[in-house]
Amino acid sequence: MIGFIGSVFSPWYRWSGRRDPANHCCINVATYGPGGRFTMTDRGRNALRQTASRLEVGPSMMRWEGDELIIDIDEISGPPLISRVKGQIRVTPSAITSVELPLTPDGAHVWRPFAPTSTISVELNSPGWQWQGHGYFDANFGTRALEDDFTYWTWGRYPTNGGSTCFYDATRLDGSELAAGIRFDAAGQAEAIPLPPKARMRRSLWAVARETRGDAGYQPRQIKNMLDAPFYSRSAVKTQLDGVETTGVHEALDLVRYRSPLLKPMLACRVPRRANWTFKD
Repeated sequence: MIGFIGSVFSPWYRWSGRRDPANHCCINVATYGPGGRFTMTDRGRNALRQTASRLEVGPSMMRWEGDELIIDIDEISGPPLISRVKGQIRVTPSAITSVELPLTPDGAHVWRPFAPTSTISVELNSPGWQWQGHGYFDANFGTRALEDDFTYWTWGRYPTNGGSTCFYDATRLDGSELAAGIRFDAAGQAEAIPLPPKARMRRSLWAVARETRGDAGYQPRQIKNMLDAPFYSRSAVKTQLDGVETTGVHEALDLVRYRSPLLKPMLACRVPRRANWTFKD
């Protein structure tokens, strides 16, 4: 799940000229497998409340209680499977990092891996949507639209012995490239690592190009498809790092495709706008 202030992939935010991020906020939830749901309701500024420890967007919220991030979900999924998605997610970081990675030289885009190594507990309102396992919590911040600065990027986070390893690779609009690999231990300490080679993977269902990194000679592969869009792919990918196989979350984003105005009406079918939602209390 993702919390947005200035909903990056909302056509309504794009059509508004992106002048008022607080007027286009949402809590995005995606569940996977048979009967999976997708929620991404674009809400107005009256649906947003914030404190130092809490983010509320409409009927859903994230809040810190001690060392836990608690996420209360109460959303309606978009077509084709329209239903309520309700419940609670608890994220318990092994540590909070102090790492920030500028994605452009001027710092207009920043990746902030708050808790790349966490445990997670999920209790949602449908059979099979209850589980515990390995998770993470990160954020991206930006002062310009992604498609104004990038043409393509991939990102991956892979559990490793005692922590996790993240790769961030991007091609900027000016042709320059970002290539970063960071290893995190359980205490949140980070170190840049020598980059293993890139390896291409099979394209997504929408033919989005995909690649990740792994040991030389190893062929990474998709284990589970999670989310497919004409410009975006999210999946569980198996790779090998330092001789050990690991399965993590992988994303690929084609911003040349996303820049197309033809995509925005398609997105509006999956991203409804509810501008007038207000809190009752």
